[in-house]
Amino acid sequence: MTYEKVKNLTSEKFKRLCGVKKETFAQMVEIVENQEKLKTKTGRPSKLSLENQVLMTLEYLREYRTYTKSDLEKILIIR
Repeated sequence: MTYEKVKNLTSEKFKRLCGVKKETFAQMVEIVENQEKLKTKTGRPSKLSLENQVLMTLEYLREYRTYTKSDLEKILIIR
């Protein structure tokens, strides 16, 4: 599912899909954008927009509940 398809969902349906409010999602994208600006660009550019990358990550983490709290913290710190 792409961000273009879900951005018009109601707040309740958006949160049910990816586990965060639309406002929180926007803040997460902003943080990723700031980090991307700091990176040295090497290799091929990503085909996915930052919104789609964040959405995919949230959907993955929501779907696979085998992560413990410490595993999630490690993932979030790495990003």
